[in-house]
Amino acid sequence: MPGRLNIFQRTMLQWNDLHSYNAVNVVRIPGTPDLERLQKAINGTLEAWGLTGLALNRRNGKFHYRGGAVQCDIKIVAAGENSLSGEIQRQINTAFSAEENFNPFRFFVAPGENSFALSFVYFHAIADDGAAMILLKDIVDVFFGKNSSAPVELYPPRHDRLLCNNPGLLAQKIAAIPSLVGDMKNSSRPPCRDPQNLENGFDFFSLKPETLKSLLKTAKSWDVKLNDLFLAILLKCFSPLAEAQSARRKISVGCVVNVRNEIGMRDSRTFGLFLGSFTVSHEVPSGISLKNLATEIHRQTLAIKRKQLYLGTPLEMAFARLLLPWLSPARQEKLFRQNFPLWGGITNMNLNSLWLPGEKSPLEYFRAVSTGPAVPLVLSVTTFNDFVNIAITFRKSIYSAEQIKRIKNDFIEMTARPAGA
Repeated sequence: MPGRLNIFQRTMLQWNDLHSYNAVNVVRIPGTPDLERLQKAINGTLEAWGLTGLALNRRNGKFHYRGGAVQCDIKIVAAGENSLSGEIQRQINTAFSAEENFNPFRFFVAPGENSFALSFVYFHAIADDGAAMILLKDIVDVFFGKNSSAPVELYPPRHDRLLCNNPGLLAQKIAAIPSLVGDMKNSSRPPCRDPQNLENGFDFFSLKPETLKSLLKTAKSWDVKLNDLFLAILLKCFSPLAEAQSARRKISVGCVVNVRNEIGMRDSRTFGLFLGSFTVSHEVPSGISLKNLATEIHRQTLAIKRKQLYLGTPLEMAFARLLLPWLSPARQEKLFRQNFPLWGGITNMNLNSLWLPGEKSPLEYFRAVSTGPAVPLVLSVTTFNDFVNIAITFRKSIYSAEQIKRIKNDFIEMTARPAGA
Protein backbone atom coordinates (compact mmCIF):
# COMPACT_ATOMS: atom_id res chain seq x y z
CA MET A 1 0.00 0.00 0.00
CA PRO A 2 1.50 3.36 -1.00
CA GLY A 3 2.35 5.90 1.66
CA ARG A 4 1.24 9.52 1.67
CA LEU A 5 3.70 12.39 1.71
CA ASN A 6 3.24 14.75 4.65
CA ILE A 7 3.40 18.53 4.46
CA PHE A 8 7.10 18.61 5.37
CA GLN A 9 7.95 16.15 2.61
CA ARG A 10 5.89 17.90 -0.05
CA THR A 11 7.43 21.25 0.90
CA MET A 12 10.94 19.78 0.73
CA LEU A 13 10.16 18.49 -2.75
CA GLN A 14 9.33 22.07 -3.75
CA TRP A 15 12.56 23.27 -2.18
CA ASN A 16 14.43 20.58 -4.11
CA ASP A 17 13.12 22.15 -7.32
CA LEU A 18 15.09 25.29 -6.39
CA HIS A 19 18.24 23.53 -5.22
CA SER A 20 19.23 20.04 -4.14
CA TYR A 21 17.93 19.31 -0.65
CA ASN A 22 20.12 16.54 0.74
CA ALA A 23 21.51 15.46 4.10
CA VAL A 24 24.73 13.66 4.99
CA ASN A 25 25.55 11.46 7.99
CA VAL A 26 29.18 10.51 8.54
CA VAL A 27 30.43 7.74 10.82
CA ARG A 28 34.14 7.09 11.38
CA ILE A 29 34.88 3.38 11.78
CA PRO A 30 38.11 1.89 13.17
CA GLY A 31 40.23 -0.21 10.82
CA THR A 32 40.62 -0.25 7.07
CA PRO A 33 37.68 -0.36 4.66
CA ASP A 34 36.88 -3.82 3.30
CA LEU A 35 34.96 -2.51 0.30
CA GLU A 36 33.47 -5.86 -0.73
CA ARG A 37 32.13 -6.52 2.77
CA LEU A 38 30.96 -2.92 3.11
CA GLN A 39 29.08 -3.03 -0.17
CA LYS A 40 27.35 -6.26 0.85
CA ALA A 41 26.37 -4.66 4.15
CA ILE A 42 24.93 -1.60 2.40
CA ASN A 43 23.04 -3.43 -0.32
CA GLY A 44 21.84 -6.19 1.98
CA THR A 45 20.55 -3.77 4.62
CA LEU A 46 18.68 -1.62 2.10
CA GLU A 47 17.09 -4.73 0.61
CA ALA A 48 16.18 -6.11 4.05
CA TRP A 49 14.58 -2.81 5.02
CA GLY A 50 12.70 -2.66 1.71
CA LEU A 51 14.21 0.74 0.85
CA THR A 52 14.84 0.12 -2.84
CA GLY A 53 13.23 1.56 -5.94
CA LEU A 54 11.54 4.66 -4.53
CA ALA A 55 8.59 5.80 -6.64
CA LEU A 56 7.22 9.30 -6.04
CA ASN A 57 3.93 10.60 -7.39
CA ARG A 58 3.94 14.29 -6.66
CA ARG A 59 0.58 14.86 -8.31
CA ASN A 60 -1.35 12.79 -5.78
CA GLY A 61 1.20 13.03 -2.96
CA LYS A 62 1.89 9.30 -2.75
CA PHE A 63 5.08 7.22 -2.65
CA HIS A 64 6.16 3.62 -2.32
CA TYR A 65 9.26 1.45 -2.41
CA ARG A 66 9.24 -1.24 -5.07
CA GLY A 67 11.70 -3.44 -3.15
CA GLY A 68 14.04 -5.97 -4.69
CA ALA A 69 17.76 -5.98 -5.37
CA VAL A 70 19.90 -2.85 -5.34
CA GLN A 71 23.49 -2.12 -6.26
CA CYS A 72 24.79 1.01 -4.51
CA ASP A 73 28.20 2.07 -5.67
CA ILE A 74 30.64 3.33 -3.07
CA LYS A 75 32.73 6.29 -4.11
CA ILE A 76 36.29 6.32 -2.76
CA VAL A 77 37.56 9.77 -1.86
CA ALA A 78 41.30 10.18 -2.26
CA ALA A 79 43.20 10.97 0.90
CA GLY A 80 44.27 14.56 1.34
CA GLU A 81 43.64 17.73 3.25
CA ASN A 82 39.95 18.70 3.22
CA SER A 83 39.09 15.75 0.95
CA LEU A 84 36.20 14.64 3.20
CA SER A 85 34.74 18.15 3.64
CA GLY A 86 35.14 18.86 -0.06
CA GLU A 87 33.21 15.71 -0.98
CA ILE A 88 30.47 16.51 1.56
CA GLN A 89 30.05 19.94 -0.02
CA ARG A 90 29.88 18.39 -3.49
CA GLN A 91 27.30 15.81 -2.39
CA ILE A 92 25.10 18.42 -0.71
CA ASN A 93 25.08 20.38 -3.96
CA THR A 94 24.38 17.35 -6.18
CA ALA A 95 20.67 16.71 -6.60
CA PHE A 96 19.05 13.30 -6.67
CA SER A 97 17.01 12.61 -9.77
CA ALA A 98 13.63 12.37 -8.06
CA GLU A 99 11.97 10.48 -10.87
CA GLU A 100 9.33 7.75 -10.82
CA ASN A 101 11.76 5.04 -9.73
CA PHE A 102 15.12 6.05 -8.22
CA ASN A 103 17.63 5.28 -5.50
CA PRO A 104 17.53 8.09 -2.88
CA PHE A 105 20.84 7.05 -1.28
CA ARG A 106 24.52 7.54 -2.06
CA PHE A 107 27.62 6.39 -0.16
CA PHE A 108 31.27 7.35 -0.16
CA VAL A 109 34.32 6.37 1.87
CA ALA A 110 37.23 8.57 2.93
CA PRO A 111 40.17 6.45 4.21
CA GLY A 112 42.12 7.78 7.18
CA GLU A 113 44.86 6.65 9.52
CA ASN A 114 43.70 3.36 11.12
CA SER A 115 40.09 4.31 10.36
CA PHE A 116 37.76 5.37 7.57
CA ALA A 117 34.77 7.65 7.26
CA LEU A 118 31.62 6.06 5.83
CA SER A 119 29.36 8.82 4.54
CA PHE A 120 25.67 8.30 3.86
CA VAL A 121 24.01 10.85 1.57
CA TYR A 122 20.24 10.77 1.32
CA PHE A 123 17.36 12.66 -0.25
CA HIS A 124 16.14 14.60 2.77
CA ALA A 125 12.48 14.64 1.75
CA ILE A 126 12.14 10.93 2.53
CA ALA A 127 13.68 10.76 6.02
CA ASP A 128 14.76 12.72 9.05
CA ASP A 129 18.09 12.30 10.81
CA GLY A 130 16.55 9.95 13.36
CA ALA A 131 15.60 7.48 10.65
CA ALA A 132 18.88 7.94 8.78
CA MET A 133 20.96 7.27 11.88
CA ILE A 134 19.14 4.03 12.67
CA LEU A 135 19.63 2.86 9.09
CA LEU A 136 23.32 3.77 9.09
CA LYS A 137 23.82 2.03 12.44
CA ASP A 138 22.23 -1.11 11.01
CA ILE A 139 24.63 -0.98 8.05
CA VAL A 140 27.60 -0.64 10.41
CA ASP A 141 26.32 -3.49 12.59
CA VAL A 142 25.96 -5.76 9.53
CA PHE A 143 29.47 -4.75 8.43
CA PHE A 144 30.72 -5.95 11.84
CA GLY A 145 28.95 -9.31 11.42
CA LYS A 146 25.58 -8.78 13.08
CA ASN A 147 22.20 -9.52 11.52
CA SER A 148 20.07 -6.69 10.19
CA SER A 149 17.36 -5.60 12.60
CA ALA A 150 14.78 -5.09 9.82
CA PRO A 151 11.81 -5.02 9.23
CA VAL A 152 10.70 -1.42 9.74
CA GLU A 153 7.55 0.60 9.17
CA LEU A 154 7.87 2.33 5.79
CA TYR A 155 4.37 3.80 5.44
CA PRO A 156 3.40 5.31 8.81
CA PRO A 157 0.44 7.66 9.26
CA ARG A 158 1.20 11.22 8.24
CA HIS A 159 0.86 12.79 11.72
CA ASP A 160 0.87 16.31 10.23
CA ARG A 161 -2.80 17.05 10.80
CA LEU A 162 -2.59 17.43 14.56
CA LEU A 163 -4.03 20.93 14.40
CA CYS A 164 -7.18 19.60 12.75
CA ASN A 165 -7.67 17.08 15.55
CA ASN A 166 -6.58 19.28 18.44
CA PRO A 167 -8.57 22.54 18.71
CA GLY A 168 -6.54 23.63 21.73
CA LEU A 169 -3.25 23.32 19.89
CA LEU A 170 -4.73 25.11 16.87
CA ALA A 171 -5.90 27.97 19.09
CA GLN A 172 -2.44 28.24 20.68
CA LYS A 173 -0.78 28.31 17.25
CA ILE A 174 -3.15 30.97 15.89
CA ALA A 175 -2.71 33.06 19.05
CA ALA A 176 1.08 32.97 18.54
CA ILE A 177 0.95 34.22 14.93
CA PRO A 178 0.80 37.99 15.73
CA SER A 179 3.89 37.71 17.91
CA LEU A 180 5.74 35.77 15.21
CA VAL A 181 4.76 38.29 12.54
CA GLY A 182 5.93 41.12 14.80
CA ASP A 183 9.28 39.43 15.39
CA MET A 184 9.79 38.93 11.67
CA LYS A 185 8.93 42.56 10.89
CA ASN A 186 11.45 43.75 13.46
CA SER A 187 14.21 41.33 12.46
CA SER A 188 17.09 42.33 10.24
CA ARG A 189 17.57 40.54 6.93
CA PRO A 190 20.90 39.02 5.90
CA PRO A 191 22.02 40.62 2.63
CA CYS A 192 22.10 38.47 -0.49
CA ARG A 193 24.61 39.13 -3.26
CA ASP A 194 22.97 36.86 -5.84
CA PRO A 195 19.44 35.54 -5.13
CA GLN A 196 19.74 33.08 -8.02
CA ASN A 197 22.76 31.35 -6.49
CA LEU A 198 21.58 28.76 -3.94
CA GLU A 199 24.86 26.85 -3.82
CA ASN A 200 25.90 25.56 -0.39
CA GLY A 201 29.30 25.88 1.23
CA PHE A 202 30.48 23.58 4.02
CA ASP A 203 32.72 23.80 7.07
CA PHE A 204 33.25 21.72 10.18
CA PHE A 205 34.70 21.95 13.68
CA SER A 206 34.60 20.09 17.00
CA LEU A 207 34.34 21.05 20.66
CA LYS A 208 36.63 19.13 23.00
CA PRO A 209 35.36 16.98 25.91
CA GLU A 210 36.44 19.56 28.48
CA THR A 211 34.49 22.22 26.57
CA LEU A 212 31.34 20.09 26.58
CA LYS A 213 31.67 19.51 30.33
CA SER A 214 32.08 23.24 30.88
CA LEU A 215 29.05 24.05 28.71
CA LEU A 216 26.86 21.56 30.55
CA LYS A 217 27.98 23.02 33.87
CA THR A 218 27.32 26.55 32.64
CA ALA A 219 23.85 25.68 31.31
CA LYS A 220 22.94 24.04 34.61
CA SER A 221 24.17 26.98 36.69
CA TRP A 222 22.23 29.43 34.51
CA ASP A 223 19.12 27.20 34.60
CA VAL A 224 18.93 26.93 30.81
CA LYS A 225 19.17 24.05 28.35
CA LEU A 226 22.32 23.39 26.36
CA ASN A 227 20.35 24.07 23.17
CA ASP A 228 19.34 27.50 24.57
CA LEU A 229 23.01 28.24 25.13
CA PHE A 230 23.88 27.22 21.56
CA LEU A 231 21.08 29.42 20.19
CA ALA A 232 22.31 32.38 22.24
CA ILE A 233 25.90 31.87 21.07
CA LEU A 234 24.73 31.70 17.45
CA LEU A 235 22.78 34.97 17.88
CA LYS A 236 25.90 36.66 19.23
CA CYS A 237 27.92 35.30 16.29
CA PHE A 238 25.47 36.92 13.86
CA SER A 239 25.33 40.22 15.75
CA PRO A 240 28.44 41.87 14.19
CA LEU A 241 27.15 40.99 10.71
CA ALA A 242 23.64 42.29 11.41
CA GLU A 243 24.57 45.61 13.01
CA ALA A 244 25.09 47.50 9.76
CA GLN A 245 22.22 45.97 7.80
CA SER A 246 19.16 47.95 8.88
CA ALA A 247 17.37 49.74 11.69
CA ARG A 248 15.61 46.48 12.54
CA ARG A 249 17.08 45.54 15.87
CA LYS A 250 16.19 41.90 16.32
CA ILE A 251 17.97 38.83 14.97
CA SER A 252 15.99 35.64 14.33
CA VAL A 253 17.21 32.06 14.15
CA GLY A 254 15.38 28.76 13.80
CA CYS A 255 15.58 25.37 15.47
CA VAL A 256 14.49 21.99 14.10
CA VAL A 257 12.73 19.58 16.46
CA ASN A 258 12.21 15.83 16.14
CA VAL A 259 8.54 15.29 17.09
CA ARG A 260 8.39 11.48 17.18
CA ASN A 261 7.82 11.33 20.93
CA GLU A 262 5.16 14.05 20.85
CA ILE A 263 3.11 12.22 18.25
CA GLY A 264 3.37 8.95 20.16
CA MET A 265 5.81 7.26 17.78
CA ARG A 266 7.88 5.21 20.20
CA ASP A 267 9.28 2.86 17.57
CA SER A 268 12.56 4.42 16.40
CA ARG A 269 12.56 2.00 13.46
CA THR A 270 9.81 3.87 11.64
CA PHE A 271 11.39 5.23 8.46
CA GLY A 272 10.14 8.65 7.48
CA LEU A 273 10.28 12.35 8.26
CA PHE A 274 8.69 13.71 11.43
CA LEU A 275 9.90 17.20 12.21
CA GLY A 276 8.75 20.46 13.67
CA SER A 277 10.48 23.80 14.04
CA PHE A 278 10.37 27.06 15.91
CA THR A 279 12.11 30.43 15.83
CA VAL A 280 13.55 32.68 18.51
CA SER A 281 14.13 36.41 18.07
CA HIS A 282 16.01 38.88 20.24
CA GLU A 283 17.95 42.10 20.14
CA VAL A 284 21.68 41.50 20.54
CA PRO A 285 23.32 44.77 21.57
CA SER A 286 27.09 44.68 21.91
CA GLY A 287 26.97 44.90 25.70
CA ILE A 288 24.56 42.06 26.41
CA SER A 289 26.12 39.16 28.29
CA LEU A 290 25.84 35.61 27.07
CA LYS A 291 24.17 34.68 30.34
CA ASN A 292 21.43 37.29 29.98
CA LEU A 293 20.84 36.41 26.34
CA ALA A 294 20.70 32.66 27.06
CA THR A 295 18.23 33.31 29.89
CA GLU A 296 15.99 35.36 27.58
CA ILE A 297 16.16 32.68 24.89
CA HIS A 298 15.28 30.04 27.48
CA ARG A 299 12.12 31.98 28.35
CA GLN A 300 11.08 31.87 24.70
CA THR A 301 11.87 28.20 24.15
CA LEU A 302 10.20 27.20 27.43
CA ALA A 303 6.94 28.88 26.35
CA ILE A 304 7.17 27.25 22.92
CA LYS A 305 7.73 23.80 24.42
CA ARG A 306 4.95 24.17 26.99
CA LYS A 307 2.47 25.08 24.26
CA GLN A 308 4.05 22.62 21.79
CA LEU A 309 3.95 25.30 19.10
CA TYR A 310 6.51 23.41 16.99
CA LEU A 311 3.77 20.85 16.27
CA GLY A 312 1.99 23.60 14.32
CA THR A 313 4.78 23.95 11.74
CA PRO A 314 2.66 22.17 9.07
CA LEU A 315 0.24 25.12 9.18
CA GLU A 316 3.03 27.51 8.18
CA MET A 317 4.29 25.13 5.51
CA ALA A 318 0.82 24.59 4.07
CA PHE A 319 0.48 28.36 3.61
CA ALA A 320 3.88 28.55 1.88
CA ARG A 321 2.98 25.61 -0.38
CA LEU A 322 -0.11 27.46 -1.60
CA LEU A 323 1.99 30.45 -2.64
CA LEU A 324 5.08 28.80 -4.13
CA PRO A 325 3.55 27.32 -7.33
CA TRP A 326 2.40 30.79 -8.38
CA LEU A 327 5.84 32.35 -8.03
CA SER A 328 8.95 32.20 -10.20
CA PRO A 329 12.06 30.58 -8.65
CA ALA A 330 13.52 34.04 -8.01
CA ARG A 331 10.37 35.21 -6.23
CA GLN A 332 10.13 31.96 -4.26
CA GLU A 333 13.58 32.58 -2.79
CA LYS A 334 12.69 36.22 -2.12
CA LEU A 335 9.43 35.21 -0.41
CA PHE A 336 11.24 33.51 2.45
CA ARG A 337 14.12 35.97 2.71
CA GLN A 338 11.89 39.02 2.95
CA ASN A 339 9.02 37.65 5.01
CA PHE A 340 10.82 35.10 7.18
CA PRO A 341 14.26 36.68 7.65
CA LEU A 342 16.28 34.07 9.51
CA TRP A 343 20.05 34.39 9.76
CA GLY A 344 20.45 30.68 10.44
CA GLY A 345 19.24 27.70 12.39
CA ILE A 346 20.28 24.75 14.54
CA THR A 347 19.56 21.04 14.45
CA ASN A 348 20.87 19.51 17.66
CA MET A 349 21.09 15.77 18.49
CA ASN A 350 22.78 13.68 21.16
CA LEU A 351 23.64 10.21 19.81
CA ASN A 352 25.23 8.67 22.88
CA SER A 353 22.30 6.28 23.30
CA LEU A 354 22.67 4.98 19.73
CA TRP A 355 25.54 2.57 20.44
CA LEU A 356 25.33 0.79 23.78
CA PRO A 357 28.41 0.10 25.95
CA GLY A 358 30.19 -3.04 24.91
CA GLU A 359 29.18 -2.78 21.27
CA LYS A 360 31.70 -2.11 18.54
CA SER A 361 31.39 1.62 18.53
CA PRO A 362 32.43 4.15 15.88
CA LEU A 363 35.06 6.73 16.70
CA GLU A 364 33.12 9.73 15.44
CA TYR A 365 29.75 10.78 14.07
CA PHE A 366 28.50 14.01 12.54
CA ARG A 367 25.72 15.28 10.29
CA ALA A 368 25.20 17.99 7.68
CA VAL A 369 22.13 19.22 5.81
CA SER A 370 21.48 21.51 2.87
CA THR A 371 20.23 24.98 3.55
CA GLY A 372 16.69 25.62 2.35
CA PRO A 373 15.22 28.84 0.97
CA ALA A 374 14.16 29.91 4.48
CA VAL A 375 17.41 29.24 6.37
CA PRO A 376 20.70 30.42 4.80
CA LEU A 377 22.97 28.79 7.41
CA VAL A 378 22.51 25.57 9.38
CA LEU A 379 24.53 24.37 12.35
CA SER A 380 24.19 20.59 12.64
CA VAL A 381 25.25 19.93 16.23
CA THR A 382 25.97 16.29 17.08
CA THR A 383 27.09 15.04 20.49
CA PHE A 384 28.82 11.66 20.24
CA ASN A 385 31.09 10.14 22.86
CA ASP A 386 32.60 13.15 24.66
CA PHE A 387 32.78 15.43 21.65
CA VAL A 388 30.41 17.91 20.06
CA ASN A 389 30.82 17.88 16.27
CA ILE A 390 29.41 20.88 14.43
CA ALA A 391 28.88 21.02 10.67
CA ILE A 392 28.12 24.37 9.04
CA THR A 393 26.30 24.55 5.74
CA PHE A 394 25.75 28.01 4.36
CA ARG A 395 24.44 29.83 1.32
CA LYS A 396 27.47 31.13 -0.56
CA SER A 397 25.52 34.09 -1.92
CA ILE A 398 24.81 35.29 1.63
CA TYR A 399 27.89 34.32 3.64
CA SER A 400 31.47 34.67 2.46
CA ALA A 401 34.24 32.29 3.47
CA GLU A 402 35.68 35.06 5.66
CA GLN A 403 32.36 35.54 7.47
CA ILE A 404 32.02 31.79 8.09
CA LYS A 405 35.54 31.72 9.48
CA ARG A 406 34.62 34.56 11.85
CA ILE A 407 31.38 32.83 12.92
CA LYS A 408 33.27 29.59 13.57
CA ASN A 409 36.02 31.31 15.54
CA ASP A 410 33.55 33.36 17.58
CA PHE A 411 31.50 30.24 18.34
CA ILE A 412 34.59 28.35 19.51
CA GLU A 413 35.76 31.30 21.60
CA MET A 414 32.41 31.71 23.37
CA THR A 415 32.07 27.99 24.09
CA ALA A 416 35.58 27.92 25.56
CA ARG A 417 34.79 30.44 28.30
CA PRO A 418 34.82 29.07 31.87
CA ALA A 419 31.54 27.95 33.42
CA GLY A 420 29.64 30.83 34.96
CA ALA A 421 31.52 33.51 33.01
